[in-house]
Parts: sequence; C-alpha cells; structure tokens
Amino acid sequence: MIEDFEHCYRALESRDPRFDGWFVVAVTSTGVYCRPSCPAATPKRANVRFYPTAAAAGAAGFRPCLRCRPSAAPGSPEWDTRADLAGRAMRLIADGVVDREGVAGLARRVAYSPRHLHRQLVAELGAGPRALARTQRAGTARLLIETTAMPFTEVAFAAGFSTLRQFNATVRDVFGRSPTELRRRGRVRAEPATPGLISVWLPYRKPFHWGGLIDFLDARAIPGVEEVTAAGYRRTLLLPRGRGVIELRFDGRELRGIFRLTDLRDLPVAVERSRRLFDLDSDPVAIDSLLSADGLLGPLVREAPGRRVPGAADGTELALRAVLGQQVSVARARALARSIVFELGEPLPEPDGELTHLFPTAAALAGAPPIALPMPARRQRTLRALARRVAAGELCLDPSADRSDARQKLLAIPGVGDWTASYIAMRALRDPDVFLVDDLGVRRALQGLSARLADVPRLTERWRPWRSYATQHLWSSLRATRRRAARRDRVAVPGGVA
Repeated sequence: MIEDFEHCYRALESRDPRFDGWFVVAVTSTGVYCRPSCPAATPKRANVRFYPTAAAAGAAGFRPCLRCRPSAAPGSPEWDTRADLAGRAMRLIADGVVDREGVAGLARRVAYSPRHLHRQLVAELGAGPRALARTQRAGTARLLIETTAMPFTEVAFAAGFSTLRQFNATVRDVFGRSPTELRRRGRVRAEPATPGLISVWLPYRKPFHWGGLIDFLDARAIPGVEEVTAAGYRRTLLLPRGRGVIELRFDGRELRGIFRLTDLRDLPVAVERSRRLFDLDSDPVAIDSLLSADGLLGPLVREAPGRRVPGAADGTELALRAVLGQQVSVARARALARSIVFELGEPLPEPDGELTHLFPTAAALAGAPPIALPMPARRQRTLRALARRVAAGELCLDPSADRSDARQKLLAIPGVGDWTASYIAMRALRDPDVFLVDDLGVRRALQGLSARLADVPRLTERWRPWRSYATQHLWSSLRATRRRAARRDRVAVPGGVA
C-alpha cells in the first residue's frame, strides 16, 4: 500500500482528477476500488486503503468500481519518468510483452531473473507481472465491452485472452459481472460496423494542447506512412502480429483512437503506442505549474497549457529518422524519408487512402544498397551502423531500454552526436528531462526571448525535471513567430496568397 495516507486522502476528499491513474482507492466497507475522483460519497478514513496499482487492489480482494471505471483512467505519469526496473517493466507490460513472451520473456528484456523481477514488482507495485498483465487485459476487455458493439469473441482476442472461456472467467472474477451484464451497463454507440476497424476512447489528463502535437507531427509527416488531415492524424505501423493503421481524432473534449488491424490481438499494443506517440499519460498540471512560474518560459506556457512532447510509435523508426534529419532542414529530412520509404518500405496489400507503405525495418536499411540512400556517404554509414545494431539486438530502443545504456551505445556509433542521442532519448525513450542546448531552433527561440546563451545552463536547471517540455515550448514559439510574420506579409503585399 501507499504510505503517504494523508496526501492521498486529501486528493480523495477533493475528488481531484489529476490523481487518477497515480493510485487507486480501495474501500473495505464496499469491497471496491475507485479512482480518486470517483463521485461517490467520500468513505471514512478507517475504511480506506490506497494502492499504487489496480492490480495490487485486485490482489487484495477488491473489485473495480462500476461507476468511475478506474481501468479507464489515464496511465500513471510515473512510468514515463522512471528509468528503474519497475518503470521499464511497466512500460513493457503495457506494450503486451507478457501476453506474447510470458514472464520469462519480460525478465529477459530487462536483464533480470523472473524471480527477482517478481519480487521487485510486488515490493513496489503490490502485484507481480502476471497480475499486472491480467489487470491490463481485463481493463481493455471492459473498455471494448462497454463502448463498442464488437462480438465477445472478438473482444476476447483483441484484449489478449487466448480463449473465450478464459475471457469470461476473468471478466467475472475481476468485475463481479458477466460480459453481458457489463455491456448492458455500458454506453455502446450505434456506429456502422466496419470489418477490422475498432474505435475506442483514449483517456488523458486535462489540459490537452492538441494543436501543438498536430503542428509538430504535420511538419514531419512522411508521405505514404503518415497523414495529417482536418479530421486528425493517421499512420501505418508494423505491430507484433501484423500491420495496422492508427488514427487519432480530437473534438475538443474526447480523444478517439480508430484502429484498422490485420490481427485483433495487436489492439492493446496499438493503443499503447498511440498513447506514447501523443504523450497521453503525462501530468500537464504538474509540468505547467513548474514551467509557468519561470520568468522566461512562463508566458509561453500560459499561452499553450497542456503542451505535450510528441513521442514515437516505434523507437527504432524514430532513431533512424533522427539520423536522416542530421544537418538538414525538416523539409529535406521529410523528402529523404519519403524516398527511402518508397524504395525500401513494405507496401500495404491494400492502400488506405494516402497511406501506402510501412516504414522500412532496421534489417532492410542495414542491407540497403547505396543507391537507395540518397544522402552523403558519411550519413549512409551512420544510418547503416545504427540499423545493424538494432537488427542484431545490440541496441534496444523499445520501452524496456535502459536510457543511460542506450545513450552510451548511440554515442558510440560514428556519426551520432549529442544532439541525435538527446533527440532520440526525448522522443523514443520518453525521457522528460532532455534539453537540446545545441539545437539551432532552441538557441534562436532563447534569443527571441532576450536570453543570453551564456546563461542557458543556469536557466535550464530551473526547468528540471521537465526540460523536454521546455524544449517543445521553445520550438513552438518559433513556429508562432513565423506564422505572425507570414500574416504580416500577407497584409503588407496586395493580392498575397491567404
């Protein structure tokens, strides 16, 4: 259980939604556990227990509240920030590794024995890897049961269960209701069923600056692989069991993920990678609170509350794209990536609108002929060296990566410097405290704010542990400046293009 009882109880009394996902509240008089923001009457102190995870509350004999749906809360921001064994393991469990490779596979990924891993997770999170994975499967199942009209057989496989019988038994055991009873209580929307298409809500913490994410991704979208439209963001993705197309739409209130998958069992992985790409588990109130108090960054933060750090749906892809972007403009890097995608990427059997290809695998790039890589010879060697190390398993850039170890291995590759390694750490490894001090855009933004570059090391210490978010605010200030300049030019020149 969580030891800081008073702090948690005050959050419970205030029904503060910022704490949803950080911990769960178990009530001994009812036998259920809830989010801190649950609208039910506040229980007596003597009847309350706090647990770090839903799995821990379930292991203690509590069932999830049917009213506040704790399994549908955003994930804890802790798993993005923590670089220790528990943090790495939780990111892998969310990515479905236990379902695909078992506890032994999870232990292998983090380089510990299964026994030590189990002992460490129980000590810190109140539950072992099997229980944590089971709770995740149950939460996914409930979301699909209550918010879609999918047949239960498809729900079972999409949530990661191997049999319908296992699905029924787990749902009844965890929620105290059968799948049929849960569906009656849900809010299924009458939407036309499309084979292979699954639509689910993606929870997040407010505020949420959707526009900043879309602007960033739009500028870097690779034709054939990614697309930004008026409706939202779409991209192709290679998943553990097949291919997929993910789409995220935001209407100002709800964020919706739409997934077209060749194998329904890839749904939890597709959802988790979408969450990482859009930084949906971050705590914007905590981040904005610190950065908005800064005299230099404060106006930028207050103008765009809830700004996220765009992550990566695939860490290896992001790293390879970072090398492509070395010493060239964003537009040139995008053009290079497009050329390589159409030359080396796997075509989709059936194009989905403008989406036609998967991004090339590390193995494909490692063995690519020089003519397929239209860039200077030195950068070709760097790209191939990075791809070879990833393909051979010598360099890990997935959620299990040890950030310090990955950074050292990246810097050991000829042609990978501090900027590239830091950019990969910020986006692919989800390190929230990266500051790209030598980035030209960051330096221009600081100068635009009348900051002396000699003062930058001292300034950035005030922004810890959220310097990755500070970097995003600085980059965005440049985009805003360019937009204002473009508007002035259109007004000043008669007949200018609108």
